[in-house]
Amino acid sequence: MSAHLHVNPGSRLGPAGKEIVAREERKRIAHLGPPGTFTEEAAILYDAIAQLLPFPSVAAVASAVDTGMADEGIVAIENSIEGSVTDTLDLLIHESNLMIRREVMLPISHCLLTKPGVKAAQVKAIFSHPSALGQCRRFIERCFPKAQVIASLSTTAAVEEMLAGQAPAAAIATQRAAAIYGAEILAKGIQDQSANVTRFVVLARTDHPPTGFDKTSLSFYIEEDRPGSLCEVLQEFSQRGINLAKIESRPSKDTPWRYFFLVDLEGHRQDPIVAEALARVQEKTALCKVFGSYPRHVEDS
Repeated sequence: MSAHLHVNPGSRLGPAGKEIVAREERKRIAHLGPPGTFTEEAAILYDAIAQLLPFPSVAAVASAVDTGMADEGIVAIENSIEGSVTDTLDLLIHESNLMIRREVMLPISHCLLTKPGVKAAQVKAIFSHPSALGQCRRFIERCFPKAQVIASLSTTAAVEEMLAGQAPAAAIATQRAAAIYGAEILAKGIQDQSANVTRFVVLARTDHPPTGFDKTSLSFYIEEDRPGSLCEVLQEFSQRGINLAKIESRPSKDTPWRYFFLVDLEGHRQDPIVAEALARVQEKTALCKVFGSYPRHVEDS
């Protein structure tokens, strides 16, 4: 009787009949790198078998997707302690036509890393990404009031800078980064709030088809600054029973004290009621840009 070898779809056989997943068929996901960042963790949570491509900035992640180097890109957009990630918001408003396809929630636990053998009393500087520094502000002020705080492009870049420096220093980064780069963990869970979660979004050339449980993100700009102008726009949602999950503003950059308003609403842009509301908002604003519709995150029970 002959033996039969079962091969999963999307795989091929290598030498000695071993199953190999074709690399070209894996999704390519750009993320803020180097390896060991929280964004990489979010990418793994989103797609554990994807080919991960690290890039040095949020703008570079978007460019990788725009130019076809990556199929999708994942970037942080909001933290439960520090609020919105302005680099990502400004990219969506001003620089990119990519759309939000998914959202990913990642619990964040920060660690304080040092070179092996360095003690807390010796630390003269602390490196990390600005968002991580903000999330650990009270810890730094209480435990290292005299240390110089230095911003890095990413939490992993902070570890590399800390390890490369001559003076005794520390870096705020992931536990995984300590394992990857050979750093020592001096303290764990140093964020100011234990319930620390970062919301990431997956950027792609198209958003997600309707699922019946969706969210839509958009921005708009009101040319005429007069009493009630913002209220008139928001009423297009309220009078149709559309719930707004979030609203905030960002400077327009080209005109002082003028702002873009950013909204997250419940529903898909293709839902008839939402589509009707968005059409009316287009009429009442100088510019309305939909960032995309995508499935709403469901909390684990």
